[in-house]
Amino acid sequence: MIRRNRILRTSPAIRAMVAETILRPGDFIAPLFIVEGENVKEEISSMPGYFRHSLDLTVKEAKELWSMGIKSVLLFIKCPDELKDNKGTEAVNPHGLMQRGIKAIKNAIPEMIVMTDVALDPYSTYGHDGIVEGTQIVNDVTVEVLSRMSLSHAEAGADFVAPSDMMDGRILSIRNTLEHNNFTNVGIMAYSAKYASCFYGPFRDALDSAPGFGDKKTYQMDYANSRESIKETLMDIEEGADIVMVKPALAYLDIIRIIKDRVTVPVSAYHVSGEYAMVKAAAKMGWLDEDKAVLEIMTSIKRAGADLIATYFAKDAVRLLQS
Repeated sequence: MIRRNRILRTSPAIRAMVAETILRPGDFIAPLFIVEGENVKEEISSMPGYFRHSLDLTVKEAKELWSMGIKSVLLFIKCPDELKDNKGTEAVNPHGLMQRGIKAIKNAIPEMIVMTDVALDPYSTYGHDGIVEGTQIVNDVTVEVLSRMSLSHAEAGADFVAPSDMMDGRILSIRNTLEHNNFTNVGIMAYSAKYASCFYGPFRDALDSAPGFGDKKTYQMDYANSRESIKETLMDIEEGADIVMVKPALAYLDIIRIIKDRVTVPVSAYHVSGEYAMVKAAAKMGWLDEDKAVLEIMTSIKRAGADLIATYFAKDAVRLLQS
């Protein structure tokens, strides 16, 4: 033999030296769920080990994330039922929970990159990402509200707005709104290839945002399609997106690679609640080693081409990397 491939696998030191894919704390975006109240910490039943926090504890959590080297958080809020409507009224409230959350985190940790979810489902009586007329989720009226919502987040201090709604034309509208109001340094992380997936179930439990009728297949992408993801992503970039996202991640590694090979902006991927819950359930049953699974999954997502990974395992992954 003149070539023995196993030489480069001989020891941990050699394997680390030649590793092609390296995870680091800065790769991770930590999603945070915020609820009203004080000193509130509620475990999400379908997401064992993950919690909704009141604003005071959210700030504490963000400080811990920063100390671990995690530099970005993605905020979601659980809107009280009495504030939900079909107009997005609370979504654009300058004193709303999201806006207060942004301010609190930026005041406590000015350098933390605060990203914000932009969609109407947490605020909607129907649980849909847009305004409902009859049984239709209407596009253009929704985009107007999403643009005002993004502006309110920018005014509160957000570094990036993250439209997750999949309405047509929303990136251009949001970009124009930010530009016209002198928020030229606020970025857009577009959920460009967001698929209509069954893996979002636990997230909807976390925010009580499941659709009240029908499903989201008229605006989220068909999981049978891959070429469509290229069209959606390129359009978002043309309209002003700074970062593009593929969601979910683990069941869509091929889409991450397709997008990565065709764009020059950073690519993020969202390892979603159902993917998280599967690992937790299998580990609880003793069917796999959770720690090993977390690092293998995170590495696979980055290996597929993701520059950034939004995941509920962010803290766990960093602890494992540092151990």
